[in-house]
Amino acid sequence: MIIFPNCKINLGLSVLAKRPDGFHNVETIMYPVPLNDVLEIIPSTDGEFHFGVSGVDISGDRKSNLVVKAYELLNKDFNIGPVRIHLHKTIPLGAGLGGGSADAAYTIILLNQIFNLNLSSESMKGYARQLGSDCAFFVDNKAVFAYDKGDQFKKADIDLPGFFLVIVKPNVHINTAESYTWINPKNKNWSLEEIIQMPMKDWKNNLVNDFEKPIFERFPEIKLVKEKLRRKGAIYASLTGSGAAVYGIFSEEVSVKNEFSGCFLWLGKL
Repeated sequence: MIIFPNCKINLGLSVLAKRPDGFHNVETIMYPVPLNDVLEIIPSTDGEFHFGVSGVDISGDRKSNLVVKAYELLNKDFNIGPVRIHLHKTIPLGAGLGGGSADAAYTIILLNQIFNLNLSSESMKGYARQLGSDCAFFVDNKAVFAYDKGDQFKKADIDLPGFFLVIVKPNVHINTAESYTWINPKNKNWSLEEIIQMPMKDWKNNLVNDFEKPIFERFPEIKLVKEKLRRKGAIYASLTGSGAAVYGIFSEEVSVKNEFSGCFLWLGKL
């Protein structure tokens, strides 16, 4: 069976406090975006587990990939046996788009379907939370207000149909764990849930991603992307997650293909 894991953008991201477990309490709005990887899983015919990757290069030990870890979690509890997995990567790495988390969540979803595990949405989220803070988001794949580690959700009262989205990622990879060391956590006097109800034209002065300032200081080429998107007429533009991708939301389709040479570029409708 084949499935198409999508990514997400963050509308605002507040880092509030460091937790005793080493993680951070955050608040953010996560919104699904139709930029997809391709994931295929079939039962193995030779009694061996196989994991292959194509598309965007994935460095590091394949055994540490979240797709493999998701399979191992379910295999441990349900003894589903060896499978053959192929992941075609389109979503860039180190971008703040949650591509790896999506792949893990969709592995759980697909294994649940293939092997008739009858897992509920909440059960799948429970497995996903063991793999990463934003993995569980992709189980329901709907806009949410995320809090605590970013793995607890409330429905977000926001819908962006018809808006045109541009995502740009310079040739920069940002390590999430390192990026948190650049942040000074602090509580805010406002709630993202309230800000998101403002007209979008007012977001630029109120809807803030705390990672922007330290990342823009260290990577001016990422800051330049946001400035270009604003000049092209974006109603709102922001870093997503802990970077390095920046997105712009436009009221109508815009031509930017000649603006971002050497960068990953995706354009589409929400």
